[in-house]
Amino acid sequence: MRSEAAERARPPVASDVSESGHGGEEGHEPSPPQAGSVPVRPAVALARAALVAAVVLVIDRVTKHLVVTGIAVGSVHSVLPGIHLVHVQNTGVAFSLFAGGGALVLVLTLVALLALIAYFLRRPGRRGLWLATGLLVGGAIGNLIDRLLSGSVTDFIKLPHWPAFNVSDMAITVGVILLVLVLEGPAARRAER
Repeated sequence: MRSEAAERARPPVASDVSESGHGGEEGHEPSPPQAGSVPVRPAVALARAALVAAVVLVIDRVTKHLVVTGIAVGSVHSVLPGIHLVHVQNTGVAFSLFAGGGALVLVLTLVALLALIAYFLRRPGRRGLWLATGLLVGGAIGNLIDRLLSGSVTDFIKLPHWPAFNVSDMAITVGVILLVLVLEGPAARRAER
């Protein structure tokens, strides 16, 4: 049996702390983990999302720079059968949707980005949310930088019967799919039961 002094000297462990930050004090029971969450500190989840966003942004900026400096606008270079490198300036959002939307596209993108970040900050322990958030934030910022600097986005990957796209568009697409899985996938449904 431990003495009271030894118990007070013991460093706190994760099970001692509830979401409110109170330890095992009188009247403060540890809260059960959120449904669909994993034990991860908010700072760790935020760092993971920021790292993913930074990697997406660096790859996006480097590839766009290579295209802008190495491929003339309108040029087509065959890489593999059905895959072409092109240089297209897109005024719409991902895959040329809403072309010519201008300020409206910019405002809607910023609102969606802020809503996603707010949701993530409220639920950083939700399994996979950090990855979806990092991909979406990195992709959105990559295309926003283009939009702010030149009024359009540089797209350069062209597949048959599909609009040209870029690294940011790929990150946004994968991020949306992951976000839907995080929010509505099998793990989310099991957590609701």
